[in-house]
Amino acid sequence: MTTVDRIFGCLQGIATGDAIGKQTELLSQDAIRVRYPHGVRGFEGPPGSTIPRYVGNRKREWRIGETTDDTERTIAVARAIIGDGGAIAHTSVGREMLPCTKCVHPGVMSLWEFHQAGDPARVATRHDGCGAAIRVAPVGILYTSDRRDAIVNGAREASIPTHGGSIAIAAAAATAAAVSSAIDGAGPRDIITQAEQAAAEAERRWPGSAGSGFAAVVRQVHEDLSGAPPLRAAEVPARYFPNQPLTIVPLALGLATVLRSAEEAILLAANIGGDSDSVASIAGGILGAAYPDTINQTWCDIVEQVNGHGLAAIAAQLAGLRR
Repeated sequence: MTTVDRIFGCLQGIATGDAIGKQTELLSQDAIRVRYPHGVRGFEGPPGSTIPRYVGNRKREWRIGETTDDTERTIAVARAIIGDGGAIAHTSVGREMLPCTKCVHPGVMSLWEFHQAGDPARVATRHDGCGAAIRVAPVGILYTSDRRDAIVNGAREASIPTHGGSIAIAAAAATAAAVSSAIDGAGPRDIITQAEQAAAEAERRWPGSAGSGFAAVVRQVHEDLSGAPPLRAAEVPARYFPNQPLTIVPLALGLATVLRSAEEAILLAANIGGDSDSVASIAGGILGAAYPDTINQTWCDIVEQVNGHGLAAIAAQLAGLRR
């Protein structure tokens, strides 16, 4: 696989994971079984039609195949990097994110505060959600995995317009490092080690008031999932239901380094529920970079048809900047 293949696979994994996972976002296992008796097997309905449970939703009627703010803001970070010729500056990231409109409401306070301020140079001092980690892949795409210092600094720059908490920055650093390693062709053990070490470095540089131990959780979740029997959606949530910062990104990194297929990880995340689009997006992006041939191309065609992201062109531009 060429570097461009891996970068394109990463972006496709992010977008398809986001769109497939959105169908079950915030649902419990019981709710998933009621709505999808046979489980989520892909896009459950005609592309472009409204996901049934979002019909009449006052915030947004999400469509089948539509991507969320996860992909929208990943592309914004990519545009900022491309526009600055391979530099990562939080002001540029902020400038590209201000036109993003998805999930901008008081229910997502990190995005709401940023858009209410209307200042691309704003630096958040709090918020520990996974919103930084889900958009940070372009940082890992830009730098090769031997550039850990640059990856960690770049992850923070991409995070702080909306997320300034120690956990959020550590999660972003871990995700960017995992993406970088996957594009370099590293194996699963190296990918999780790079993620853990980048998270630990971020925690040292920007510690929280109580200390998060995020890096240790990344290792723990990976080891637990590695030692488990074949992973099943009905069993994983009992230990790691993705509904808070110390389970969402560690679970995504665990799936990305235990499984060997982007398609498999995306479907598993979707059938687990919780913050399923974030888990599926992060895991899908890493596995799409590591194993581009495991991306479901039918899903990709649907996502491009519904959203028109033009991911191939973005991948080619980022590949030209990779150091």
